[in-house]
Amino acid sequence: MGCCTGRCTLIFLCTLQLLAALERQVFDFLGYQWAPILANFLHIIIVILGLFGTIQYRPRYIVVYAIWTAVWVTWNIFIICFYLEVGGLSKDSELLTFNISRHQSWWSENGPGCVRKEASMSGIAGLDSHSYISVIGCALEYRYIEVMHSSFQILIALVGFVYACYVVSVFTEEEDSFDFIGGFDPFPLYHVNEKPTNLLFKQTYLLHSQTKNKIKIADYQPEATCLRGLRK
Repeated sequence: MGCCTGRCTLIFLCTLQLLAALERQVFDFLGYQWAPILANFLHIIIVILGLFGTIQYRPRYIVVYAIWTAVWVTWNIFIICFYLEVGGLSKDSELLTFNISRHQSWWSENGPGCVRKEASMSGIAGLDSHSYISVIGCALEYRYIEVMHSSFQILIALVGFVYACYVVSVFTEEEDSFDFIGGFDPFPLYHVNEKPTNLLFKQTYLLHSQTKNKIKIADYQPEATCLRGLRK
């Protein structure tokens, strides 16, 4: 397969997905988003598996990758609904951190144009060691940045799913028409090996039958000699 085929395109898409997932993983770690961290980790593993299957002509690995892309699209749709607060979801909830912490997306305080201002809360009892952080001047709200990340992931995953199905079909056709060991042969290699074995078995059976017949003839020879003597 040449470099302009679906196989090379799928290799490029898997590489792009891997880079995008690593970039997203870094920012999710900075924001302590534990649910996306786990999802990104699984995504990276399966994308590497799909990349390996594409390079090494392993259609089963590509099938696993194709199935995962459907799951990955569903997950990113959920992330979009979460940050856009669709269906009763709230971007201020602790769902993505498993209720372990109250951290939000790293982009909420470090987005483009954002300025952080800390104000001490020493005047409030019990909060002497705490400070209030306000973020102003953001050119783009953080939830839209997360939505763009998820939309990009969905786009790559959908294209990757289409090319994965195409590459699997091509690999399957090539396996049906070409034997990588014996060349162009409609019969598998083990069929070729079975023919001499069957012939050898038949020859052994015939030889054994002839030997038994000779033994029977030899057993009847004394009786025939006795009958000739009586006739004389």
